[in-house]
Amino acid sequence: ALTGIDARDNATKDSPGKSFADYKKFLDANGLKGARIGVHRKGFAFNDAVDKLMGDSIDIIKRRGATVIDPADIPTQGKFDDSELEVLLYEFKADLNSYLTSLGPRAPVKSLKEIIDFNEQYKDREMPYFGQDLFTKAQAKGPLTDKPYRDALAKNHRMSRKEGIDFVMDKNKLDALIAPTGGPAWTTDWINGDHFAGGYSTASAVAGYPHITVPAGYVRGLPVGISFFGRAWSEPTLIKLAFAFEQATKARRAPQFLSTAKLD
Repeated sequence: ALTGIDARDNATKDSPGKSFADYKKFLDANGLKGARIGVHRKGFAFNDAVDKLMGDSIDIIKRRGATVIDPADIPTQGKFDDSELEVLLYEFKADLNSYLTSLGPRAPVKSLKEIIDFNEQYKDREMPYFGQDLFTKAQAKGPLTDKPYRDALAKNHRMSRKEGIDFVMDKNKLDALIAPTGGPAWTTDWINGDHFAGGYSTASAVAGYPHITVPAGYVRGLPVGISFFGRAWSEPTLIKLAFAFEQATKARRAPQFLSTAKLD
């Protein structure tokens, strides 16, 4: 993990006084006692077995001394999906081009446009199953000074922060929110692609707020995580809560690196 200021990343400029060199001091096996935890129910209901596992997790959190507010939903969920994609496309192009340029003259490709052209030239080899739609959409975007980008970024921050995570946490006086990180691992096939069913990390990712996932248990032998997330700079609190949950459940199994999985 990295903490502190990176001169190349403006998002880190507010780190002084809010980040730490060593976060181990926040590990507390009794960290759930007295905490107020909100359940983001809008992040559920995509898999019955996952919901059952989350219900068991909530019971454990209560038994460890936390007060659970259920539901405590982020009211803006789903309202910034379009602007989230807009920002992704703009920043993907800008950041990838910046990275490729930094590699110097020996780099085999120097821009997103060159990657697109290469893929098209050798499409039988590079794209036998899937296309590059997101690449071409990103390439069509302008610089990060464009008004559509700045407007989309402002909307994302407003709806994920002040009107989203901060709003529900202030309203319910919460220390953190929880939701299932995702469902059991899924297959990706060459025809239909990704079979992702659900999970929740969007608001934290868009807001730039901390988010921790730890093992909650298993569904048919496949691991499922529980997410603890909250306000800006709340890493110490989230580490304390997530560690306490880990110690109460001991749900993690060491990976076996199998060539194929035998499901329960």
